[in-house]
Amino acid sequence: MSVVKVPITIVTGYLGAGKTTLLNYILKEQHGKKIASLVTVISPIFQSNATYLPSGIAADIEKALTVNQNGQEVAEWLDLANGCICCSVKNSGVNAIESLMERRGTFDYILLETTGLADPGNIAPLFWVDDGLGSTIYLDGIVTVVDAKNVLLCLDEPLPPPTEEDHQTPLVTVAHLQISHADIIVLNKSDMVSAEELQNVKARIQAINSLAAIRETQYGQIPNLQGVVLDLHAYDHVGTLETAEKGHSHPDATISTVTIPVPHLNDIQLAGLDSWLRDLLWESQFPLSTSTAIAIPLPPPPEIYRLKGRILLSSGGAKMVQGVRDVFEISELDIKSDDAPEEKGKLVLIGRGLAELAWEDTLLSWIGHR
Repeated sequence: MSVVKVPITIVTGYLGAGKTTLLNYILKEQHGKKIASLVTVISPIFQSNATYLPSGIAADIEKALTVNQNGQEVAEWLDLANGCICCSVKNSGVNAIESLMERRGTFDYILLETTGLADPGNIAPLFWVDDGLGSTIYLDGIVTVVDAKNVLLCLDEPLPPPTEEDHQTPLVTVAHLQISHADIIVLNKSDMVSAEELQNVKARIQAINSLAAIRETQYGQIPNLQGVVLDLHAYDHVGTLETAEKGHSHPDATISTVTIPVPHLNDIQLAGLDSWLRDLLWESQFPLSTSTAIAIPLPPPPEIYRLKGRILLSSGGAKMVQGVRDVFEISELDIKSDDAPEEKGKLVLIGRGLAELAWEDTLLSWIGHR
C-alpha cells in the first residue's frame, strides 16, 4: 500500500514582514483544502499556560493555544471554520508533525511558519527525506516573506566583527539567509513604497537569489495560492532554471547566484559530478581543478545555501540535482517528449563567497571533460 504524502511549505521572513498576516489570510480563505498551519516556538523556557496566538486569525476562534511547562511535546490546536487548523509546535521536526497528523487525521497541506530570526537552511533538511524512510510528509518549498518598506535596512544592518573561525569571508544577516534559501519571494507591503523604491528592492533581492520568483502583495493577500504558496514542487522538479537578470545599480556582495553550464554527461562523468559536489558541500572547500598545483594559496571556502541542477545525459535521459547546505541529491528527471532539445544542462548555486571563482573550469576538470 503506497503512503499518501502531505506537502509542507516553510514560510519564513524577517520580524514584521507579514508571515502571520499571510497565513491568517490563507486560513480564512475558502480554498477547499484542509491546511494545518504550524507556528514554531523555539524558546526552551515557557511560562505555565503561556498563550501563543497569532493575531487576528478569525473572530470565531475562542480556544487559546497553550504551551505546558512539563517538557512534554507541545501540540495544541485551534479548529477554524474552513476545516483548517492552527497550532503551536515546540519541536518542528518530522516526528512532531507526523504525531500531530496521527492524532488529528491527514491534511491536504501543511504550512510551517518559522520565527522571524530563523535560518530556513537549518529547518528544510528535516523534511527533505528519502522516499525509503517512509515519511508521510515531504518538503514542497520555502516561501520567504519580505517587507518591501524595510528589507534594505535589514540587509544593510551592521554585523558583529568576524570570529576567529570565520575571518575569511563576511558574516551575513538573517535577511540574507532567508532570501537566499527561498523558492518564492512574497514581496509584501508593496503599496508602502514608490515604484522606484520597489524596483530597487527587487534588484537587491535578485542580486542575492536570482532563481526565486517574486510575487508582490499587499496585506499578505494572494488571490491565487497555487504555485505561490501551495503546490510549489520546488524539490521534485527544477524547471528550466532561468535566473532573473541582475541589476547593476544594487549588487549584493555578500550572497550571489552562480550558473554553471554542464555538457552532456556519461555515467563516469556523472560520478565525477557527484564527487565534485561532495567535495564542495561535505568538505566545505572549493574543488580545485585536477591540474591545479597544491602549493598555490587556496581560495576562501565558499558557503552554499541552495543548489539546483538539470543534468542532461549522453544516453538521452536527464538527472535533477537538489541541495540545501550540505544535503544534496541526484535523482531521475522526467523529460517530456514535447520538450525542446537542450544543448547543455546547468547547475545553479546560491551562497556566499562565490564571486570570482572558476566554477566551470573546476567542474569540467572533475568530470574529465578537459
